[in-house]
Amino acid sequence: MPFFSAPKLTDAEALRGYARVLVRSGLTDDAACVAEVAVAAREDAGLPDAEEEARRLVRREREALWADQARWPARTDYDALQDALAVLRDAGLAVLQGVDDHWGATAVLRAAEPGSLRGVVWFTPADVWHAVDHGMLELNTWHPDSANVADGDPLCTEVLAALDTHGLAAHFDEGRIEVRAFWHRRLTDPEPVSGVEAGGA
Repeated sequence: MPFFSAPKLTDAEALRGYARVLVRSGLTDDAACVAEVAVAAREDAGLPDAEEEARRLVRREREALWADQARWPARTDYDALQDALAVLRDAGLAVLQGVDDHWGATAVLRAAEPGSLRGVVWFTPADVWHAVDHGMLELNTWHPDSANVADGDPLCTEVLAALDTHGLAAHFDEGRIEVRAFWHRRLTDPEPVSGVEAGGA
């Protein structure tokens, strides 16, 4: 995955931002988060103690998430999204959350038995990272032949309806479905990353 960065950020700020979205996305375990951040720390930020810094940042971001989620409502946008996606899955669509790219979605469609899937809904880690802080998640929706849905076609309407039923505002725009939702996925384990001291800046 690419180093998470933004204009006018220092290397330290960008590195912490990368750790933040990795932890809050919940798409990988702590070990994978540390490994990804260590790569960025070493190759992009040029830190000699990349592994140690990665562990510190991942632990710090887990602690911040654990504190933040105590203030979230009982039902978050993430919960609503999971319910909507479960409805679509039950209706015969494949649902791929945090798939690397369009090739992953294509592979699922090609591997499926003819007629077994009505389509696929998918989004990438970068889409999740955007939803972590900006409250908007972009979904790709394809027909079984990998053709993208168009505004107003039945499959697009079905996905929009499932989202709306679960309280999520969404609309089709430039080939994708934009969902107004923050990715507020809870940690279930309060224990920090092992071997890293708490605190620090």
